[in-house]
Amino acid sequence: QVQLVESGGGLVQAGGSLRLSCAASGSIFSTYAVGWYRQTPGAQRELVARINTGGTTNYADSVKDRFTISRDNAKKMVYLQMNSLKPEDTAVYYCNAHRWSDYWGQGTQVTVSS
Repeated sequence: QVQLVESGGGLVQAGGSLRLSCAASGSIFSTYAVGWYRQTPGAQRELVARINTGGTTNYADSVKDRFTISRDNAKKMVYLQMNSLKPEDTAVYYCNAHRWSDYWGQGTQVTVSS
């Protein structure tokens, strides 16, 4: 199993930047694919970005060229650098780890004001 704790959310103006961090503990972190998802009230949780064990990344079309996901296996950390933020990026952001099962953090709120 792996435990995940997100941090770095907050309030930012449109056009600004934030960096989300996810600290993992527990099992062998490097063997998990990890990603960031987001959810707004009444909507389904959606994939934002994902990075697999080999370092291959994929992004939602809505965040391509603005967001960058990275991982540091030695520190058991996952990051999401978010630039050029838009009001529609407002959501609760969740860190996810996947290997046979899905593990989730508690979420961190990101609010982008116009």
